[in-house]
Amino acid sequence: MRLIVRGRDLPGSTFAEHINVHVGLQVGSDPAGLVRGDSPDASWETDLKVLEGSEGVDYRGEAVQGRRGERFVYLTWGTVEGDAFTMFRRAKVMLSDLPKTLRPRPKVVVDIPLTQEDGSPRCARVPANLMTWREGSA
Repeated sequence: MRLIVRGRDLPGSTFAEHINVHVGLQVGSDPAGLVRGDSPDASWETDLKVLEGSEGVDYRGEAVQGRRGERFVYLTWGTVEGDAFTMFRRAKVMLSDLPKTLRPRPKVVVDIPLTQEDGSPRCARVPANLMTWREGSA
């Protein structure tokens, strides 16, 4: 299954003492697909293997983090200076929030607001009620 993470309402390119703020999908320990924090929107794609068995659903993939039963993908926030990315916070998108009805679909999209209520970059676990999941088009 192809997971497409779409971010909207980005918070800007500065935050507290951080300048040239970017956000990307974390793959392993590195950011991928960095997007400036003042962009109108952002999008990342990654492949997920959905494994359903007697112990429930599990997810695997290059961007998947966490233990079985607690899998997620990170959106990582950091500053960019030259080729260097310095992470200062992350947002966790729990794969357990992916609706069961969408699991057999080849492409799934999740839309996430990337600015918190206080104007800062979204961090910690993204509340399920803030994410909109839907089937992606081919």
